[in-house]
Amino acid sequence: MNEKDPHRYDDIIDLPHFKSKNRREMSAYDRAAQFAPFDALDGYDEAMEETARTTDNEVVLGESELQLLNDKFQVLFQHLKDIGEIEITYFEPDLYKDGGVYLNRKITVKRIDLANRIIVSVDNEKFSLDYITDIRNAYISKYLEGID
Repeated sequence: MNEKDPHRYDDIIDLPHFKSKNRREMSAYDRAAQFAPFDALDGYDEAMEETARTTDNEVVLGESELQLLNDKFQVLFQHLKDIGEIEITYFEPDLYKDGGVYLNRKITVKRIDLANRIIVSVDNEKFSLDYITDIRNAYISKYLEGID
């Protein structure tokens, strides 16, 4: 049979379409779904988003900044009942890559656990003293100004 022969399929062209006696006919939707595009690399999009997500490097405080922060901790520890709500800036390390993010939170301190180096809020959230980089509160600021 010649490839260029226009009558090469004449023997089968008018045969009826085969229909199985054992299986239902597939709907056009299901038939198309077999050939629909698929995500050949499962998780690729999520991996790309994770790679593109940026983190901050943890900043190392200088000696004078550490001293001021230590003074604020001392006032907070000694006058906890008088202080009320404070605003803290703290570093939260990223669970999946180097670095993390700096966050600001307003909290009311329930207690300071020096043994475990954490501040516990009235909502029972725990903040590591090692990751807190600043504390802001009017009472603490006025107290420290009065000392100088």
